[in-house]
Amino acid sequence: MFQKFRSRLSFKLFLSYLLVIFIGGAVLALSITLAIPRTFERHMLIDPPEMQEMMQEHMGRRGGGGFNNLSNFRAAVLEAVVQAALAALITAVLASLWMSRKVVAPVRRIMQASQRIAAGHYQERVPVDDKDQTTGYDELGLMAVNFNQMAEELEQTEARRRQLIGDVSHELRTPLTTIKGYLEGLEDGMLPAEPETYQAMERETGRMQRLVADLQELSRVEAGAYELDKKWLSIQSVIESTLHRLNKQYEDKKITIQIDAADNLPNIQADEIRLEQVLINLVGNALQYTPAGGKVVISARQEQERLVVAVQDNGSGIPEKDLPLIFDRFYRVDKSRSRAGGGSGIGLTIARHLVEAHGGQIRAFSEGMGKGSTFEFTLPIHHGDVNLE
Repeated sequence: MFQKFRSRLSFKLFLSYLLVIFIGGAVLALSITLAIPRTFERHMLIDPPEMQEMMQEHMGRRGGGGFNNLSNFRAAVLEAVVQAALAALITAVLASLWMSRKVVAPVRRIMQASQRIAAGHYQERVPVDDKDQTTGYDELGLMAVNFNQMAEELEQTEARRRQLIGDVSHELRTPLTTIKGYLEGLEDGMLPAEPETYQAMERETGRMQRLVADLQELSRVEAGAYELDKKWLSIQSVIESTLHRLNKQYEDKKITIQIDAADNLPNIQADEIRLEQVLINLVGNALQYTPAGGKVVISARQEQERLVVAVQDNGSGIPEKDLPLIFDRFYRVDKSRSRAGGGSGIGLTIARHLVEAHGGQIRAFSEGMGKGSTFEFTLPIHHGDVNLE
């Protein structure tokens, strides 16, 4: 308890004030001790003989003595106190300046670092004293740690922005190059003006339209520029609706899809359209990376106060090193796969944001390449839920 209090800034400020008072008092006492003998001796020697005789005669008539000694003593003490007070004041000021510099220095470093970050130098960091880790950081130490975390987030955001620009440029370059090649071939007469040529151009144009639509949706989702229309619904009905929309694609690819939902699952409050969008992205991703003859299982179960929905396939799988990055925009495990076969790389990112907007979490599991993968997300179960049945 004391170590925790000792690491607080208020304790350090209190200790600095106490130290200044102690230093000032010590200098005052030492100065008085050293100055009184000297000043008293000097005051005893400066009075002229006539003044001493007059004071002695005066004290004799009043029946007392030692007035001259008393006045000299008072003068000596007063002079010594003044000298000691001046010495203590100067020492206290110097000590206060030193202590204030110790306190203000971290704030000044943060101010200078913030100015450099504002100028675009996102790699700037504030040094943090490692020895404070033994008892914990004070408020200024925590401010420096939080400032460094903020600077790191800004640096990562800037890096993601640059990567996004590069990824979008790369994604648009391929279909544009293809369309340009078709147009040049038509213009030079190298390609026949047949329906197949125009259909190929239409496919490339459709890819660009889908990419732009995905980017617009991602921008809205990441910015939170949408509202969730939450209603009471059954996760079973959402899964069946998703399966109905994708069933034809699974039949064409000869992939078996199965629902494994537990009985008597509680209702949840969610946006049905957004929740379907999450499942379509996950089930569609499983469709792309599962070979013909494979199997996809959509399961749902309750774990304490959360509903767990999982999409499991026996497809190509995900390497362990790629699992933490699988929900990043434009990220693909197979870098050589074309966008036509591997999607835009944005669906999983959108799914993550939509799940988090519902108060849930999404994760990916895989034992490695060729061993399939599982995408699992959770949704909170609110108290008072009742079954639709």
